[in-house]
Amino acid sequence: MTDFPHVEGVEHRFVEAGGVRLHVAEAGEGRPLLLVHGWPQHWYEWRGVVGELAAERRLIMPDLRGFGWSDVPAGPIGPEAFVGDLLALLDALELERVDVAGHDWGGFSSLLLSARHPSRVRRLLAISTPHPWLRVTPRLGLELWRAWYAGLFAAGLMQRDGGRLASWFMRREGMPDPEVEAFVARLREPASAAATTRLYRAYLRTLAATARGDATPEPRSAVPTLLMIGARDAAVTPKLAAGFERAGDDMRVEIVPGAGHFLCDTHPHLVAARVRSHLADPD
Repeated sequence: MTDFPHVEGVEHRFVEAGGVRLHVAEAGEGRPLLLVHGWPQHWYEWRGVVGELAAERRLIMPDLRGFGWSDVPAGPIGPEAFVGDLLALLDALELERVDVAGHDWGGFSSLLLSARHPSRVRRLLAISTPHPWLRVTPRLGLELWRAWYAGLFAAGLMQRDGGRLASWFMRREGMPDPEVEAFVARLREPASAAATTRLYRAYLRTLAATARGDATPEPRSAVPTLLMIGARDAAVTPKLAAGFERAGDDMRVEIVPGAGHFLCDTHPHLVAARVRSHLADPD
């Protein structure tokens, strides 16, 4: 029996999704809500919202390929692959249309999912993530320092430092050591450490293509979307906000005062509140 971190009311299973075995944590009943984690985490990042939302929602919390207890298949690790896996998971669970909340890479992948497959996403809450409709400007160029860690991970640091830098990112925002260790322990697995390297190599290639203007434009999303960014996020600049609100007709931004990158961990009550308000049934 796999020893998952304990969260009251959460059950675990493995789902074959498009040829990849994904670990899925689930809790609650009601209208389905897909919760997609980011790096360096897994499903457990949603532990703080489970107790708040399980009474009213069916919470579906997969581990992305390469992370947590999901498979680490050969081939790409990144948003393109994540989107395919999420679609395959919805098909396997026989869910035609869901609300989605995603953080970090899970947020970016959810934005791509909503733009490319709007019939599968009703409403979206994206948290602490860039978006795929960036227009590179000199002002945004000055924010590239925030990606300093990406080069280290692309060079294989995760496979050499035992997760110390990943731990530092989370501890600096006040996350307790046992919770940090619950995430980093999985990243120390050799295949998962290599997945981080592959993910950030793909990220740097995409960043270079975007800077050159060679990236293929993404379709504008018609899905009502709220993007939350911490005012003190060291990885994702709040200056993305202006470009995001111009990306579509029903996109809004909330800058969270005093918050950093790990909003789901440090501000779970606020995240749950935004799920209730933004992802509520339309009038």
